[in-house]
Amino acid sequence: MIRLNKFLSEAGICSRREADRLIEAGRVSVNGKRASVGERVEADWEILVDGKRARKKQQKTLLAFYKPRGIVCTFERRKGQVNIIDFLDYPIRLTYAGRLDKDSEGLIILTDDGELIHRMMRGANGHEKEYTVEIDKQVTEDFLEQMQKGIPILGKITRPCKAWRTGEKTFRIILTQGMNRQIRRMCEYLDCRVVKLKRIRIMNIELGDLKPGEYRLIEGKDRERLDALLNGTGK
Repeated sequence: MIRLNKFLSEAGICSRREADRLIEAGRVSVNGKRASVGERVEADWEILVDGKRARKKQQKTLLAFYKPRGIVCTFERRKGQVNIIDFLDYPIRLTYAGRLDKDSEGLIILTDDGELIHRMMRGANGHEKEYTVEIDKQVTEDFLEQMQKGIPILGKITRPCKAWRTGEKTFRIILTQGMNRQIRRMCEYLDCRVVKLKRIRIMNIELGDLKPGEYRLIEGKDRERLDALLNGTGK
């Protein structure tokens, strides 16, 4: 059960403060009875404001999906390729926020919320994305320093980023932009090749213990924090 003013706010009727004013004015009823401030309700109860039914807005679907290697981030169907939408085969139409190339794996966020995708994809917002990377050469301090300072690719210098060594040929990197095949191009500029690339985090959403091809709903505190970060009110 939730407070009536919160229910009316989530239903898009008004703010919580204004909801309390409506309740005090006798303009709200719950199951045929005049409502009272502070009352708690269930979402399926008959809640009327000025005689009209108030319904909680249907929350948009938001998934964390582990894209396996070999799956293509596209809606197109091409011979010899499996696209992410057909592979997932989710019962409602979803789209993805940020691509991973065919040879990369890891976290993809999918949703039917176009506004959320727009806010996530705006490069100016500087949202963090974290990756684990294996290359075909030794990871040196000079390599990491150059990666962090910025690399010239696609006619631009990549933004300064965080990168640290995790093994002889492995490192982690946190980017705040999403240029096409960015990590692969950065490594190629430094005369090495990416052997394995996996995205493990987008903002506060982590890949966690998902296996390739698995997904989970993003809900509860994870979703609330994601909304706060996108709204500029979270850290």
